Amino acid sequence: MDKKQEDIQPIVENEITPVTEPEAPVRYAGFWKRLAAYIIDFVVISFVFVIIGFALALMGLVDLNQEVPMEKYDNTVDLGSILITWGYFALMESSSKQGTLGKMALGIKVTDYDGQRISFLRATGRFFGKYLSAILLMIGFLMIAFTARKQGLHDILARTLVVNQR
Repeated sequence: MDKKQEDIQPIVENEITPVTEPEAPVRYAGFWKRLAAYIIDFVVISFVFVIIGFALALMGLVDLNQEVPMEKYDNTVDLGSILITWGYFALMESSSKQGTLGKMALGIKVTDYDGQRISFLRATGRFFGKYLSAILLMIGFLMIAFTARKQGLHDILARTLVVNQR
C-alpha cells in the first residue's frame, strides 16, 4: 500500500449515532397544589405533636386534665414546635426525596435553579423565609399564584423552585 491509501478512512454507512431526547420543559407546581401539600404536612405535624403531648403526659411532665392553661410552658412549647417543624421541612426537603410527605403525596419536589437537590442550609433558609412570607400579610405565599416560575417570596430568597415530578 502506498501512503495515500493508508490516510483514507473508509466511510461507514448506517453508523449509529446516539439520539438525545429533548429535555422536557419544567412544570412548576402551582399555588393550589402546594397549599394541598401543606395541608397534608399540617396534619402530619399535628399528629406528631399529639403523640409528643401524650408521651409527656405519660411521663408525668404535663397534666392533660388541668383546666388552667400551662402558661409557664408556653415559651418552651413554642420553641419546641418551631424546632420540630423546622427539622421536618428542612430535613425532608434536603433529602433524596426532595420533599415533605405532603409534597411526595402530590408528586412535587423542591429543587435549586439547576433542578438539583437543595442543601440542608438552603432548606433552612427556605423554611425561615416562610415566616417573612407570612408576616407580610401572606403576600409572600400569594406570589406563588402570580410569578412565572410559581415562586413564593421564600423560594426567591432561597433560590429554589417547586416542580412537578416527571
